[in-house]
Amino acid sequence: MLNIEWILLYLALGAFVGFMSGLLGVGGGGLLVPLLASIFIYQGFSADSVAHMALATSLACMIITSSSSMRSHASKDAVMWVVVMGMAPGIIVGAFFATQIASRVNSAYIAIFFALFMALVALQTFLKWQPKPSKSPRTLLGLILAGMGIGSVSAVAAVGGGFLTVVYLGYKNVDIKRAIGTSAAIGFPIAITGTIGYMINGWAITLDKPYTFGYIYIPAFLTISIASAIAAPIGARCAHNMPEASLKKVFAIICLVLSIKMLVSFL
Repeated sequence: MLNIEWILLYLALGAFVGFMSGLLGVGGGGLLVPLLASIFIYQGFSADSVAHMALATSLACMIITSSSSMRSHASKDAVMWVVVMGMAPGIIVGAFFATQIASRVNSAYIAIFFALFMALVALQTFLKWQPKPSKSPRTLLGLILAGMGIGSVSAVAAVGGGFLTVVYLGYKNVDIKRAIGTSAAIGFPIAITGTIGYMINGWAITLDKPYTFGYIYIPAFLTISIASAIAAPIGARCAHNMPEASLKKVFAIICLVLSIKMLVSFL
């Protein structure tokens, strides 16, 4: 049942996710999925569709959030547009086909995948493990292939490519602030492609559910998007005023907390 309490909760969630999206350049999906899944469960949605609805709604919100975050980082010249354009074709292909597969997979398996992925990212950051920086220049083929991989995983975990992109660009000797700005821009094509995919695949399944458009839950999408678009520029300004070490710690802690939260919600 939809009431004012849920709307206020979505607004608060949107403000938090928007701020963290601007701060970390992660698009917001990695934050939204476990929190939305928990809220949808409390609202009484079927457990069989909760993970899919959380993923789809998160990706739809990321269209607005990543756009706002991208503009803020671009204003500080922190977006590597050559990298974004090179990865975009692979991202679109990878994300679209991944949504076709994910929409047919049991929600519990998606939740486990999401949790394990986030835990792995947290562990990588806590242990300060980093692939040996590559000395080879970035090539168009390399960017396309990286985009396909990032787009595929991101469409299933709804992380907007931010986590993987930051690691990948670090491997390519890009400092974390420019990596964060670029990952915010990369989240935009992933969000659009993933949203269309989940919308198409969930259309027949959610016809009997009110306020839905495919797997997207419209009230959550609208309220979260409005609040996150306002908060994202604030987070982006904070990101450029924080030390690199602090950004990495925040990044890792959030990954670990959300991993545990997702497992607890479903198990």
